[in-house]
Amino acid sequence: MLQRLCDIIDGFTEVTGRAIAWLMLAMMGLMFLVVVLRYLFSTGSIALQESVMYLHATLFMAASAFTLKHDGHVRVDIFYRALSPRGQAAVNLFGTLFLLLPVCLFTGWFCFGYVAKSWSLMESSPESGGLPLVYLLKSLMLVLVVTMILQGIAELIRNALILVDRRSVPVAKEGASLG
Repeated sequence: MLQRLCDIIDGFTEVTGRAIAWLMLAMMGLMFLVVVLRYLFSTGSIALQESVMYLHATLFMAASAFTLKHDGHVRVDIFYRALSPRGQAAVNLFGTLFLLLPVCLFTGWFCFGYVAKSWSLMESSPESGGLPLVYLLKSLMLVLVVTMILQGIAELIRNALILVDRRSVPVAKEGASLG
């Protein structure tokens, strides 16, 4: 049952991460358009510039769990590489339990009121011609928290199963990370 839950979370993370990766093309296209408008036509658009920022924030916040799943976050692994798979699983389990999850819970608790206030005001860009969706941008902080907690649960399960020897090696991490 735990393995099935881990597989479901991993599947969700994989599908959402790969879908979100396509936003990179949109972001590059919009950035190209902003540069062309500015330097060839001496004009600009605040909404286009903010769209690039929104896409960048979405890529970063919504794809962090995908990066975690693929072990793509920065790791200071002076000793980690030399550990056995069970040793690595122990480090990952304790790191998830005592670092990742508490930080995510604190971030969610800290940001919830901030995001709720933005929604209550239907906050929009202070710039004339900007996007009226600042509340959605701020909501990405909670998306980050939820997706990282979900993937953290999958990592806890995976590493606990390795430690109790129900799984001798970690799941193969396929594909490239986004961040």
